[in-house]
Amino acid sequence: MLTIDEQISKIREDFPILNRKVRGNKDLVYLDNAATTQKPKQVIDTISNYYLEINANVHRGIHALSEEASELYEQSHKKVSDFVNSKFEEMIFTKNTTESINIVANGLEDILSKGDEIVLTRYEHHANLIPFQQVAKKTGAVIKFIENDDNYNLDMQSAENIVNDNTKFISFPHMSNVIGSITPAKELTKLGHEYGAMVHLDAAQSVPHMKVDVKDLDVDFMSFSGHKMLAPMGTGGLYGKEELLEKLHPFLFGGDMIEYVSYEEATWNVLPWKFEAGTPNVAGGLGLGAAVDYLENIGMDRVSQIEHYLTKHAMKRLEELDFITVYGPDANSRGGVISFNIIGGDNGMFVHPHDVAALMDERGIAIRAGHHCAQPLVTQIMKLPATSRMSFYIYNTIEEIDFAINSLVDVNKMFN
Repeated sequence: MLTIDEQISKIREDFPILNRKVRGNKDLVYLDNAATTQKPKQVIDTISNYYLEINANVHRGIHALSEEASELYEQSHKKVSDFVNSKFEEMIFTKNTTESINIVANGLEDILSKGDEIVLTRYEHHANLIPFQQVAKKTGAVIKFIENDDNYNLDMQSAENIVNDNTKFISFPHMSNVIGSITPAKELTKLGHEYGAMVHLDAAQSVPHMKVDVKDLDVDFMSFSGHKMLAPMGTGGLYGKEELLEKLHPFLFGGDMIEYVSYEEATWNVLPWKFEAGTPNVAGGLGLGAAVDYLENIGMDRVSQIEHYLTKHAMKRLEELDFITVYGPDANSRGGVISFNIIGGDNGMFVHPHDVAALMDERGIAIRAGHHCAQPLVTQIMKLPATSRMSFYIYNTIEEIDFAINSLVDVNKMFN
């Protein structure tokens, strides 16, 4: 059995980009994985092979290339549906989490009425906030928010106080992309169902990092992105319980999503194709299937173990620095996302995260700075202009984390 460090070293062999140089021949240290992950050779080769050897549309031809493309595309659907333990019919391929959520929100326009309540949390990504803001405006529904505790974790007591007979829909992130806190998804879903509400899980930050079983969680809908789990950009998934997807009207209309068309009317195709109008991103879909193969080969339990190992080390190092403020729970209660700021030092100075990120970049270190597409959380709840953020994945190393944190010491010295 390989040690974690040995397994990371072996995984890194599949990611040629990690060997490149940046910013004046500096080694790349990529710590922006919550934004997007790098892609292994296996995924890139799958995409390349499609365009080199197949390159035909799906579900539209009886010639050999189209049949082969269709078979492979449907195999990818099956891989992804199995990955989260859904039925084939319940897994729709989309561009990303944002499109997946918009499909659900669009369908709610036929379901919600004035005075109905939508329940969200205080740490929503914009993609899990704005679509429901728009639905509320169109339908007259009211949005309520579950509050956080002192560590910015979801407060279940607040949830129990807010969810009631008027609650028709609940949507929340499985893991915060800002503070890494993990939501009690099963408990919150059970609460929603007790009042007859539909529940949607924003799993953009969980499906790539832990084993997610939609049947066990019992969520009604779940959205995630491929590009955060080693797959190409422009890929993602929407899970929905079959009986609910049958009730939702399609988000897009056109080819392939139809069963019958006349000049006067049309009927819709069976699931999942009802929600996949037009020519799909076939190569991307195959790449998403290849990414699932790659993660399954490692094992999602091992993926989580690697990330916890890295996160625990990073948190320990950061907590030793009196000029660093880390936001959110301890290492045992979060995923591989750490938001922090340089506040303190000899002058007690707040160093703007954009300056921190720029100076880290000069050393070849890629981190994130800003509100991380969760502006209300960062500016209104945390009362900050921005934060710096490190986020880890299966190919990061202890040495990279140490180099990044030692570089933060140097950055602090420049300002203090």
